[in-house]
Amino acid sequence: MAVTKAVPWKSLGALFLALALVATRARANDPDAGASDAASTRTTTPYVPAKSAAKERRGLSPIEVPPGATKVLVIPIVDTVELGLAAFLKRAMRDHPDAAAIVLDVDTFGGRVDAAVSMRDALLEAKIPTIAFVHPRAISAGALISLACELVVMGEGASIGAATPYAGGGSGSPEVDEKMVSYMRTEMRATAEARGRRGDVAEAMVDADVEIEGVIQAGKLLTLDTDRAVELGIADGSAKDLDELLARLGLERLTVVRETENWGEEIARFLTEPTVSGILLSIGMLALAMTFYTQNFGLLTLLGLVALGLFFGGHSAVELVGMEEVLLLLAGLLLLGVEVFVLPGFGVAGVLGLGLVLASLVMAMIGVPLEVSFDTGILVEAIGRLAMSIVFAAAMGAIAVRFLPRTRAGRRFVLEAATRSEEGYTSHRTPAPSLVGALGEAVTDLRPTGKVRIDGSIHDGRSERTFIAPGAKVRVIRVEGFELVVREEDS
Repeated sequence: MAVTKAVPWKSLGALFLALALVATRARANDPDAGASDAASTRTTTPYVPAKSAAKERRGLSPIEVPPGATKVLVIPIVDTVELGLAAFLKRAMRDHPDAAAIVLDVDTFGGRVDAAVSMRDALLEAKIPTIAFVHPRAISAGALISLACELVVMGEGASIGAATPYAGGGSGSPEVDEKMVSYMRTEMRATAEARGRRGDVAEAMVDADVEIEGVIQAGKLLTLDTDRAVELGIADGSAKDLDELLARLGLERLTVVRETENWGEEIARFLTEPTVSGILLSIGMLALAMTFYTQNFGLLTLLGLVALGLFFGGHSAVELVGMEEVLLLLAGLLLLGVEVFVLPGFGVAGVLGLGLVLASLVMAMIGVPLEVSFDTGILVEAIGRLAMSIVFAAAMGAIAVRFLPRTRAGRRFVLEAATRSEEGYTSHRTPAPSLVGALGEAVTDLRPTGKVRIDGSIHDGRSERTFIAPGAKVRVIRVEGFELVVREEDS
């Protein structure tokens, strides 16, 4: 008869249900959740004449080159905007503080809001002139990044705008999406005005309820082509290619340095891709859960630690993981270790430890302040990704418990010998208090639990302190439930 351990599914289910109820209650009590945030009240802005204020103010005249500057840094902003791209942009800017100018070669349909906001902040704080060369498009998050540059130059047939975000990849919740729109609308307007551009035009790229007379009707998102972007002061001019752009800015004699991702950044972007990070989470949680379940430390434990290490390492490389997340994870693992090896029974230490581990994993997937992530739905998306990983890990764990004992490797974790009463084994019953002080021996490893033989009968035992090897002399210290707490007797 195989002896297995009961998995605390009820405790786990209760924990996850409690987390869900807390999140739901917090959202229900949020006074900003809905109507108040609906700056979705329609606004009509007078039309500005066709002359471009930005063109008159700036144009594409030569810019001042700092003394000793010999190069122009070109950074590609292509494909999906995500946190790996944000880390790449910041690293490139740090590595070339002596560049005469930074040119962003923009061609993107957008991506993560938190990544775009991070890039926007870095560009606004730049000490070097920044130019966004949009060809052929800067859509959604790409529009925010472009507006954060000092100059915006449109390529032939280029477009910019359509920046309405959707929480959690399109949550379908009007309340969450409206909060995301409100947040993005504020970011777009503030960014445009920080660079001397029209905030109302930037808002119309985000919110379909913004109406600008002669420019955009209510109910439509604003997307501008090259001529219209220049006319409305969103862009400063146009150029057919990078060479023409550099020539018009007086930078054609400088060396052009095209920055590329290094191998570490490529690996980090791969590890933080949602599917890959979800798989790493599932493997890590499954491996560690099986370790605690079998109380057998080995390759499975190493696999779990490596998977979680890759998850946190990748997110650390894209500046998502700080000391807070690491400390939460370590504290959670420590409490789980205490629950398994010091105070078995899955009580307060176990629940608290699991909660800290889950909190650290969620925080590692959020790139904006917690209150912003809650309002915009980014927190909900992160919790959803974690929940999917947990469900996958639980399914794989159930399959492993069902089929692992049939494999050669799995038999190492299962007691297959028959436990007959004539050999001293008994069914579960509360041991008599009179056994306290009795001397016996360990029948199996106690890590810290196992089997002990006392007065010819075999009982469930648990080591009070250290692991105990089979055959070691033990003395009963106390009775706890169905277990005898024992201590190894000095020989």
